[in-house]
Amino acid sequence: QVQLVESGGGLVQPGGSLRLSCAASGTIFSNYAMGWYRQAPGKQRELVATITSGSTKYRESVKGRFTISRDNAEKKVYLQMNSLKPEDTAVYFCQLSHGTQGHVFDYWGRGTQVTVSS
Repeated sequence: QVQLVESGGGLVQPGGSLRLSCAASGTIFSNYAMGWYRQAPGKQRELVATITSGSTKYRESVKGRFTISRDNAEKKVYLQMNSLKPEDTAVYFCQLSHGTQGHVFDYWGRGTQVTVSS
């Protein structure tokens, strides 16, 4: 029903910036939320940021450095990452949640690698 494709990952030096993009396609209900999660080797997948039609939320470690935004017309969500640190290295996954009549469905992209290293 819904497909998510991430792009924008790569290698960046500490202190650098990177912008991730996620394009959604398929049938998406109007009241939806999108977010970014990440998973580093040996660690659990963790929430990075989420965005609804009117609010955003970030994990504490990225506040002030990352900004999530979305383009409703193009059905895309972005994650602008500034002042990157080596500990930000992970596979970043795009996520979308939508639903109707009390049923919520989650969709995930395949992930894009972000590596912060000199």
